[in-house]
Amino acid sequence: MTAKEKAESWLEQDIDLDFKAGIEKLLNDNEQELTESFYKDLEFGTGGLRGIMGVGSNRMNKYTVGMATQGLSNYLLKAFPGKEVKVAIAHDSRNNSRFFAETTAAVFSANGIKVYLFEELRPTPELSFAIRELGCQSGVVLTASHNPKEYNGYKAYWDDGAQVTPPHDQNIIEEVQAITSLEEINFKANMNLIIPLGNDMDEKYLEAITALAIDPTGIKKEHDLNIVYSSIHGTGITLVPKTLQRLGFTNVNVVKEQEEPNGNFPTVVYPNPEEAEALTLALKMANDTNADILMATDPDADRVGIAAKGKSGSFELMTGNQMVSLMAYYTLTKRKELGSLNTSTQYMIKTIVTTNLFDAICADFKVPCYNTLTGFKYIAAIIKDLEGPNQFIGGGEESYGYMPSAVTRDKDAVATCALIAEMAADAKAQGKTLWNLLDDIYLKYGVWYDNMRSVTRKGIKGAEEISNKMKELRKTPPTHLGGSKVVMIKDYQLSKERNLETGEEKNLDYPVSNVLQFFTKEGSKISARPSGTEPKIKFYFSLTSKADSKEDVDNTLEKLKENVEEIVKDLGLNQW
Repeated sequence: MTAKEKAESWLEQDIDLDFKAGIEKLLNDNEQELTESFYKDLEFGTGGLRGIMGVGSNRMNKYTVGMATQGLSNYLLKAFPGKEVKVAIAHDSRNNSRFFAETTAAVFSANGIKVYLFEELRPTPELSFAIRELGCQSGVVLTASHNPKEYNGYKAYWDDGAQVTPPHDQNIIEEVQAITSLEEINFKANMNLIIPLGNDMDEKYLEAITALAIDPTGIKKEHDLNIVYSSIHGTGITLVPKTLQRLGFTNVNVVKEQEEPNGNFPTVVYPNPEEAEALTLALKMANDTNADILMATDPDADRVGIAAKGKSGSFELMTGNQMVSLMAYYTLTKRKELGSLNTSTQYMIKTIVTTNLFDAICADFKVPCYNTLTGFKYIAAIIKDLEGPNQFIGGGEESYGYMPSAVTRDKDAVATCALIAEMAADAKAQGKTLWNLLDDIYLKYGVWYDNMRSVTRKGIKGAEEISNKMKELRKTPPTHLGGSKVVMIKDYQLSKERNLETGEEKNLDYPVSNVLQFFTKEGSKISARPSGTEPKIKFYFSLTSKADSKEDVDNTLEKLKENVEEIVKDLGLNQW
């Protein structure tokens, strides 16, 4: 069907009057928006839904959320026959998130599924925790993470508290796609099956994550560490300050202008702690109050951005790669000092596009480091496979996500804020900042410069451009990048690794994914990956070189930055 035909077919179904009026307005007044809204169905991908809110089959609304939930309900009832099926539902501060959460609860309960619905907005990691705590078979969180305010999303979880992975993801997708009419969605809620979740679950979660403190000594000594925290109008405000205070920190200062949850995110362009702009108010407060550390979480509080005093005395933002490297180094160093490091059972995990400095640190401590595809569901899958005598002691990714333990099975900004604060307190007790610690790491393991460039291409045309760029890189891969010869290519879509010097090929033992990686003779790693949740293609640059002294670290970093700009030109990104 054309977009127009699909819109007209929706008008013939039993939908709300205001929704009907919205479709009619598109049919009469806005052909381009009509096309974008109905040219396809909002795809239920391997992680769920994410899209712009509005009327249409390609938009987040009551009916697309209802369709997703009906499909998930159908699959759950097939996957767990004869059992009482239970799910947990949480939501963030976005516009319509509460409405979508209640819609989701209505459909689940209408299908005879018991629902635990958080009474108010809560961080995504608490949902992951609640699923396992309550013995649920599944869960859903309504969030679009750090996307712009026009977006919302629907993330589906399985009984281990992780986002769904094969075969369940594909089976759910098939069930959702099997629904061909809105009349197949049962919206008639059974209120007897919907149970509110409140402070009791908060307490259990807080107890679990505050117990993760590796070494409270630094906290006791530097309990008045000057911490600036911003929730960027999101869910972190419900638990992050409380967690820090329970750990013993007595000087936690919240950015008041961003304290109130608000789906319009009025003080920022994008509610993304990866972006310096989103931290403008927090940075001002940190500099004005002579703070020690700044932390900011995204709307659903699964990612955290930080800044610390640099060598100039002003606050400087740290990248996700620097953060995960620091946290891995701190965790392993402290555990070794305290005698709680066991190299035969403990392990860490990172994603393939995250800095290899993480691997180098793990290797030095003789702790296994597993690599996996982007997405914490893959980290959680490894944890599930290794459960038993083995202990996961930390993992993360370059995009500001970290998991300090297996208490939650998704990235957890609440627990991460606790670990960062502990780490900063320990550094201060030694007369150091986090930047000083990073210099120590660079001198020991080599200077690593990791950067990411993303190119946004929206709509139908944008999707084609991104697809064509990946085809171009596969058809005509670069032979040199940044003046260094490309010696190896990994294509995760073909599950192949090719050594260009020997011609040898071998299979990659990863799930199929649209990712390309190029490795150079100088040790650089360059990755290309279309985003699975945003209209973007991302390029990751990971370069390394040795520095002989602390004074030489900055010069080495500058040279590596210049090299990245050469690689950007080699890939044609400066003209695209």
